[in-house]
Amino acid sequence: MPRAGLDVDAVTRAAAELIDEQGLSALTMTALAERVGVRPPSLYKHVPGGLPDLIHRVATLAAQELAALFRDARSTQGGAPSLTDVAAQFRRYVTVHPGRYAATSAAEPTGDDDPLAIALHDSLDALAGVLDRYGLPRQEHVHAIRMLRSVLHGFAVLDAARGFRIDVDVDASVAWSLDLMDAGLRSARQAR
Repeated sequence: MPRAGLDVDAVTRAAAELIDEQGLSALTMTALAERVGVRPPSLYKHVPGGLPDLIHRVATLAAQELAALFRDARSTQGGAPSLTDVAAQFRRYVTVHPGRYAATSAAEPTGDDDPLAIALHDSLDALAGVLDRYGLPRQEHVHAIRMLRSVLHGFAVLDAARGFRIDVDVDASVAWSLDLMDAGLRSARQAR
């Protein structure tokens, strides 16, 4: 009999909190069982696929949170203000939730109807919304989204890992990069 109040969502959230605090490698069924107050075999009632299933569920949760963050962070002005809003929110998310963000790279969707695939697609659509006001041709959206994701991911992950060791404000570097990206996107539109 499962513990009262414990369901797959509660188990997933507990796993997300554990890995945010201790890192993805700290996630074991034993550590999670201890956290939620059950014996390890009891977790399999909620997460039949074990650890891979659990990581997949945490990755889905993170992708859903990122999609909501990207939608909510967009400035109504579009352009550089939207890039700045999204970058700030994304960097904050990775700083606060490093484990669940790491899970998004550790899990693989099993098909188009997989909740993880849907959540990842939603997050990319939300990022595309940031770029819509640039008026790029549809075939160039993928390139622009990849560029934006790479910049956001690089700054967030390196910053969270204390990877910037030069004594120059990282926020200034992010702003400089986003200004350059904004200018490039605007000039790409004008070149049409």
